[in-house]
Amino acid sequence: MTLPQDLDLYRFDDLLTEEERVLRDRVRGFVRDRFMPVVNDCWDRHDFPTELVREMGEIGCFGATIEGWGCPGLSARANGVIMRELERGDSGLRTMASVQSSLAMNAIRFFGSEAQRDHWLPSMRSGEALGCFGLTEPGHGSNPGGMTTVARRDGEGWKLGGGKMWIGNADIADVAIIWAKTEGLDVDPESSKAIRGFLVPTDRPGFQAELIRNKYSLRVGRTSRISLEDVPVTEDDLLPESGGLRSPLSCLDQARFGIAWGVIGAAEACLEDVVRHAGGREVFGKTLDHYQLTQDKMSECWIRIVQMQAIAHRLADLKAGGDGTGPQVSLAKTSACESAQIVARICRDLLGGVGILDDHCVMRHMINLESVATYEGTRDIHRLVLGRELTGVSAFF
Repeated sequence: MTLPQDLDLYRFDDLLTEEERVLRDRVRGFVRDRFMPVVNDCWDRHDFPTELVREMGEIGCFGATIEGWGCPGLSARANGVIMRELERGDSGLRTMASVQSSLAMNAIRFFGSEAQRDHWLPSMRSGEALGCFGLTEPGHGSNPGGMTTVARRDGEGWKLGGGKMWIGNADIADVAIIWAKTEGLDVDPESSKAIRGFLVPTDRPGFQAELIRNKYSLRVGRTSRISLEDVPVTEDDLLPESGGLRSPLSCLDQARFGIAWGVIGAAEACLEDVVRHAGGREVFGKTLDHYQLTQDKMSECWIRIVQMQAIAHRLADLKAGGDGTGPQVSLAKTSACESAQIVARICRDLLGGVGILDDHCVMRHMINLESVATYEGTRDIHRLVLGRELTGVSAFF
């Protein structure tokens, strides 16, 4: 059966510049030729193919929207295209790049000193150095302002104490962006305004990252818990422009944009898999794609994918014009994740028994999307953001 070109019924890829098309094809080729041959083995081993990280840097997967320090300064749409193509392979692959670029590198770009940017951004862009972003804590997922990690004054510097949870890349990172409430500044240490970011090389004494191994989802993504026991940090490690919860949340908005694009790739991979299967699987003397129920279900998937594409491209335009807002990102992230989950579940149903085998990608994507829908803001949290925008009333507390 012949597949529609990229499932792109409304020709959204016509909006891409020539440079963005080349980037799309380069990343898609990398995923197809270098990542897909090893993804099932990595899933089984609960591992990430770290040998591919430098290659990801070489083809432009890191720091795409940052200008300077060896980064190309591409459009928001270009970054979205990268995330879509990476997640077409696996959510863990896109997560790794998202943590590196949208979270760690952007934190340094937005809030770091010139010396910090000069030191870290070039090597992170190339994949020579990896970063992670330590915000979430075991008891403070949806409420990051309640964090208990503290930076206590110690002479001219601080000592970091506390713990972080669900931190991507942490066990293989060279530097961690750790968000902590600071003591010894002219701010109430219990206030969210006391939250500051610190650049913490992971070889510092007292820093420990332990891989979380008992995951049923996102097994290709390396996710860790971080323990901080009097980790020494200096004034030079402080991100000088950081201040308050708005700082880490602004980085999360960059990552959520990437998620809204990324899950399109996961949904497309699922539908492509099913269309191929339906064209070759015979049931009662006809291939599966000859049945009305099959076509209805596949059409439902395609409709949702087109809706996801429309929102993602419009959001990219708004960001390009400097008009992208938090509620717009929240709507994009939560609606895209929900649609991708529905697509994956319909596709798994259409595959029948073989849908649980790793001969097909659908079960892996379906399970991964449970994690993607949860991290960086659950469905409920993003709907509270939208509700506040609609009513002017905050219902978070």
